[in-house]
Amino acid sequence: MKIIDTHCHLYPSEMENAEEIIKKCKENNISVILNGVDIASNNEILELSKKYDNVYAAIGLNYDQIDKFTDDDLVLLEEQIKNNKIVALGEIGIDYHWTKENSEKQIYFFKKQLELAEKYDLPVIVHARDASKEVFDIIKNSNVRKGSMHCYAGSIELAKEYIKLGFYIGIDGPITYDNNRKGVELVSNIPVENLLIETDSPYLSPLRGQINSPLNLKYIAGKISEIKNISIEEIYEITYNNANNLFVLED
Repeated sequence: MKIIDTHCHLYPSEMENAEEIIKKCKENNISVILNGVDIASNNEILELSKKYDNVYAAIGLNYDQIDKFTDDDLVLLEEQIKNNKIVALGEIGIDYHWTKENSEKQIYFFKKQLELAEKYDLPVIVHARDASKEVFDIIKNSNVRKGSMHCYAGSIELAKEYIKLGFYIGIDGPITYDNNRKGVELVSNIPVENLLIETDSPYLSPLRGQINSPLNLKYIAGKISEIKNISIEEIYEITYNNANNLFVLED
C-alpha cells in the first residue's frame, strides 16, 4: 500500500532528525513531498530528493520570508526549476494573519511564481491565510489550472470553486481536533477524490504539543475514514492516486 504526505518541511534546517524520520517513513511505505520556503531550503530539499527515493521536491519562495526576497531570488528559483527534477512549485501564497503591510510584495512574488508554474507546466502548492478571496482571484486570473490548497481553511463553497479550477484540497492535523466542526463539515462535503492528506511537519501535529512528522498521517487518514465511513486503506489508496494524478509521481 502506497501512502504519501503531500506537504511537509522535513529537512535539516527545520528538523534536526529529518533524515532519520525520512528513513522511518520509507520503512512504513510513506513517501513525502518536501516543500521549500526559500533558496536555501530548496537546496536542502533537492539534495534529499536525490538521496532518498521516497522524497519528492517542491520548491518555492514563501510568504513568511517575503521581506528578504528580491528579484534575484526569482532568478535563482528559476535556475533550480530548470536544473532539477521537481514535482511542484510551492509552498507559495499569501498570508495576512500577522501583517498586511507587505501585501504588495506578497502578491508580486505569488504572481511571479504562478507565471513560473505556467512556464514550466508545474502544479502549485498554495498557502492562503486570511487572504482566501484574494488568493482565489489571483489564481483564477492566472493560467494555472492544477494545484493543491495547503491546509485548506476556507469555505466549502470556495473549495468547490478551487476543485472546478483543477485544484485538490489539503487536509492536515487540525481535522482531528475535537472543536474543528468546520473541518469535519468540509471533509463531509468534499469527495475524497478531491482530497490530499498532508502533515505540514513539524507543525500542526494531530497530537497537540508534539513535534509533527509524516508518521502521524495515520491520525489524519483515520479521521477522514471516520467521516467518510470508508476504510483507512481506501483513504490511503485514493489520496495517493490523487497525488499521483496531480504531481505525476510515477512515470
